[in-house]
Amino acid sequence: MALYLNELQMPNGLFYHAPDVPYYWGRGNGWMAAGMAELLSVLPNDNPDRSRIMRGYLTMMKSLKSFQGETGMWNQLVDDPDCWPETSCSAMFTYAMITGIKNGWLDASYVPVVKEAWMALVSYINEDGDMTEICIGTNKKNDRQYYYDRPRMIGDFHGQAPMLWCAAALL
Repeated sequence: MALYLNELQMPNGLFYHAPDVPYYWGRGNGWMAAGMAELLSVLPNDNPDRSRIMRGYLTMMKSLKSFQGETGMWNQLVDDPDCWPETSCSAMFTYAMITGIKNGWLDASYVPVVKEAWMALVSYINEDGDMTEICIGTNKKNDRQYYYDRPRMIGDFHGQAPMLWCAAALL
């Protein structure tokens, strides 16, 4: 994780989809957010990389807080307010923040962010219990329109699982 942070995290705390693709793809960033939260939850305090990982996590959370949309969601391209709200990344970011609040890494200013995100996310659960607006699996491409045009799935595990992580973390 420390190597990823040193090589791939941008100064604003977010991650490009790839070194040669300068777009902040939502789910790619979601994996980093959730991964850091999980790792920090089990990494011993005396681990030599813990402070670097915590710094990367806190920088990312601060950036995500600023990019949360008016609806409570984050977009397919995190920093692009014209792109569509995407549920898998929104749930992953919410999970990472819930974990940070519960562990004392994030202050109380994140509580309303999480509440707004949760309330937005539950509105994307259809009558069958499936999440909607989930981006399909996405390879990298150095083309902004490519990310705008990604097909959206219903009930795909990329969105279902992070929503369940959020629910379990809130219990």
